[in-house]
Amino acid sequence: MCDVMPTISEDSISQRSSQFSGEDANFEQLMVSMLDERDKLVESLRETQERLNDSELRLKDVEKERDSLQRQIAANLPQVSVIIKMV
Repeated sequence: MCDVMPTISEDSISQRSSQFSGEDANFEQLMVSMLDERDKLVESLRETQERLNDSELRLKDVEKERDSLQRQIAANLPQVSVIIKMV
């Protein structure tokens, strides 16, 4: 007697192949989405760092201006008290 092998359905192979290609496409789309999101976050981080640097520079300028005004007030304050006493 001759043993007969069961037939292999070609449809099931093509279905498995298309299932894997669908999963691959989903995985690829997920990776693309993650890379896009990463790029957006990196750009946002860069912009935030630039704003922080600008704010720090502005803060230094304002501190210098404040110190200058305080020196002017301290230098002129005795004159103001003399004028008040004269009146």
